[in-house]
Amino acid sequence: MKVFKKYTILLVLCTIFFISSCSECNNENPRARVTNFDTEEVSLQIKTSGGNTQNLNNIESNKSSEFKSYSPGEITFIITQKNNEKIETSFEVDFCTDYEVILNEDGSIEIIPETRE
Repeated sequence: MKVFKKYTILLVLCTIFFISSCSECNNENPRARVTNFDTEEVSLQIKTSGGNTQNLNNIESNKSSEFKSYSPGEITFIITQKNNEKIETSFEVDFCTDYEVILNEDGSIEIIPETRE
């Protein structure tokens, strides 16, 4: 009987571990963060087609912000530099994707999507 209990406990623990290690994204909202390679601090505003906005403010040079979540659909990223110059780009985003918005030293923007699994 003791052997049966040990195997039952082991089986339950293995099952729990297996289930918790499966991390499929289930229609989670997209997220974005900004990485600033410019010489001045910048801010990122994320505008959604539903009219909501998320702000990532005062990202210092050579730093990255935290991720912000927002609704999927047509979005606009607006990067504002310290001299109030704005760089804007719009595109469609989907569930379960993280977007790395990179502001390069020359003022260009790269957006790198990464699907969460």
